Amino acid sequence: MHLIATPAMGRRRLVVSGLAAAGALMLPPRLAAQQAGLVATPPTTAGPFYPVKFPPDVDNDLVVLRGNAARAEGAVTHVAGRVLGLDGKPIAGATVEIWQCDARGRYIHPGDVGGRPRDKAFQGYGRTVSGADGGYRFRTIKPVPYPGRTPHIHFAVQAPGRRELVTQMYVAGEPGNNRDGLYRSIRDPRQRAAVTVRLEPANGIEEGALAGSFDLVLA
Repeated sequence: MHLIATPAMGRRRLVVSGLAAAGALMLPPRLAAQQAGLVATPPTTAGPFYPVKFPPDVDNDLVVLRGNAARAEGAVTHVAGRVLGLDGKPIAGATVEIWQCDARGRYIHPGDVGGRPRDKAFQGYGRTVSGADGGYRFRTIKPVPYPGRTPHIHFAVQAPGRRELVTQMYVAGEPGNNRDGLYRSIRDPRQRAAVTVRLEPANGIEEGALAGSFDLVLA
């Protein structure tokens, strides 16, 4: 017996397909995240050295200060990625901040009083806003270790209608990672992998520089 397709059957197929699509759109956040293959970026402490006073130049290039001919010490490093929701959708208009120590291990913070003099050519703090595709980009230096910590870059993300995320980006292959208390406190292997970034030659971006990709997934 052969069924003959009728207009009613066609409409029924459209209705069923539409309901299936709507169901996919209404998945709970965790299920949507699983389907998108995403894991929320793990939060962590901001640490004691978030700037109490911002530098005059707060753009996304920490290597060169406006009006200063000198370039910061250290290996120039481009860090770029996207700000995403757990459903994989880009989040536009999110404010992304970074701060880190200079190549001498010093922060631009009055509480950091030890060690060598600061590199005055290093901005130390940067800020940008994610684009329509959720994208952001920073030009900074490769993070270095200092007593008690493996190399890392602090991140803070503020997006409209969402909880602020404060986290840290770590460098893949650094020998100090497995001795770092904050890094080891990330128990979930997927979350640990999400904040561990491989830095490679920035071919096509800047000669002699490094580059890494770091997506920030907001819960």
